[in-house]
Amino acid sequence: MNAPATATNRPAIDTSYRKVAYTAAFGLLAMAILAPIAQFGILATLIVPADPAATAAKIAGSLGLFGGAIAAFFAVAILDVVVAFALFFLLRRVNRPLALATTALRVIYAAVFAVALLSLWNIIAVLSPSGAAAPSAAVTSQVASSIESFNTVWDIGLAIFGVHLLGLGALLVRARSFGRVIGALVVIAGVGYIVDSLGRLLLADYSLTLSMLTFVGEALLIVWLFRLAIRGSRQPADGSAQLPEPAAAPA
Repeated sequence: MNAPATATNRPAIDTSYRKVAYTAAFGLLAMAILAPIAQFGILATLIVPADPAATAAKIAGSLGLFGGAIAAFFAVAILDVVVAFALFFLLRRVNRPLALATTALRVIYAAVFAVALLSLWNIIAVLSPSGAAAPSAAVTSQVASSIESFNTVWDIGLAIFGVHLLGLGALLVRARSFGRVIGALVVIAGVGYIVDSLGRLLLADYSLTLSMLTFVGEALLIVWLFRLAIRGSRQPADGSAQLPEPAAAPA
């Protein structure tokens, strides 16, 4: 008789696949938690639109909180690099050149985002010497300029990130471990980022936020990665023939 295949004697590649899937899933989940906290929970409460003086005063009174937002964003940038290489490992058999390109785009985005965060760090450097005193007009102007620089550079990065999602979606469509629906939704998410970022960069009165409506693909990708990590995969990511079973045990 042949011994039945069990979870304990699956090929070693399946174990690696599951570990990397967990890495990608937890990385994306952590980013999905940290980024909104930093952006909407902290920055949105400190930055007053069209009122640089109020913005400078609020940040000056909450430098620790503001620094926490910067730290959270830097963590997100680092996690983006980790996730980029994890996704490459999972999808490299689908189309290696495209997988390399999408990985490079996500790493470039992370680098651009980190550069954008230097503008926020400059705000702390400018406001720290003033202590509890109200920021001067010159300091207020520097704060406003730094915030504008952060937004501009981040929008450039988000356009790059959107292109990354287009490539990632194309890979997911062809990977039977993920499926066409998730791949298509990730492509739609990429389009949302590209339209929003270019709209803000090129149009002074752009006010749409398509990415707030098209993020579903990113959320489903996290769920699906956890599913893959828990259940494992008996086949390569490109959906070709199943991995061979372990050698049969003697009767």
